[in-house]
Amino acid sequence: MSKSSSSLLLRSAPALFVAIWSTGWVSARYGADYADPLTFLSARFALAFVAMLIIIGVARAEWPKGRGVLHAMISGVLLHALYLGGVWWAIAHGVPTGISGLVAAIQPILTAFLAPLILRERIGPLQWAGIFLGFAGIVFVLEPKLSVIDPAHLAETLEPLAINMLAMVSVTFGTFYQKRFIPKGDLRTVTALQYAGAFIVVTPAALLLEPLRLDWGLPLIAVMAWSVLALSLGAIGLLLLLIREGAVSRAAALIYLVPPSVAIEAWIAFGETMQIVQLIGLMLTVLGVALATRRPGMPK
Repeated sequence: MSKSSSSLLLRSAPALFVAIWSTGWVSARYGADYADPLTFLSARFALAFVAMLIIIGVARAEWPKGRGVLHAMISGVLLHALYLGGVWWAIAHGVPTGISGLVAAIQPILTAFLAPLILRERIGPLQWAGIFLGFAGIVFVLEPKLSVIDPAHLAETLEPLAINMLAMVSVTFGTFYQKRFIPKGDLRTVTALQYAGAFIVVTPAALLLEPLRLDWGLPLIAVMAWSVLALSLGAIGLLLLLIREGAVSRAAALIYLVPPSVAIEAWIAFGETMQIVQLIGLMLTVLGVALATRRPGMPK
């Protein structure tokens, strides 16, 4: 890849990541009707691994050596197995998607608190303002959905909600682990090893907890194809690139743009209404992310 092409990819990576990653919520909504969550993810990780092997074979990419293999697999467990497995299982067991989205929005705040301690990243006042402004915007975006949740029903989902919280913590530490222990190396081979690690963890859990339901047909094939090609290869590749090339706290702040993007996609795909409070939240979120992702030295 030429230097100009690489620069263009890096500049467009944040927007591409948000646009693709946000469709994961739509995929989860469709996929839940045709497959058990962990079973679906097990198949997704296996297919993603095979797809990466084909890409690696064509490109003749170099594999990590020694501890690099173990580090890549551990990061895959944190970023994929525990995070996606926890979120999908929680939603399948009663956690409303709005609540799950709000839990995910805590990640940038947790990341910002831990980044100075773990990676010695400096979080400036404007970044802090952006982080909390972005979270406030997410609350506004999700407020219409949160307000109709039955408290009695929510009490029944405490265990899945706890799993959802642990999943958020897992992806937070996964981004730190990726930045700390995999600062270089070919991202294609790293990604393949990540999916191998995720498959090794998720598959036994699926065997123990689920009847392994996969209702193969056009709908499931379409959801699986998008999940593997767009999400597992495209979005994850962009996320790893963002983590490697920038500060972890700035990469995490992009998560704020996912729930508003999902709201817009639901409006387009399913005809769900967009209320004034959601539009205000969307603008607050965009402003918050702009502040939180501002690099030191950029003009104010």
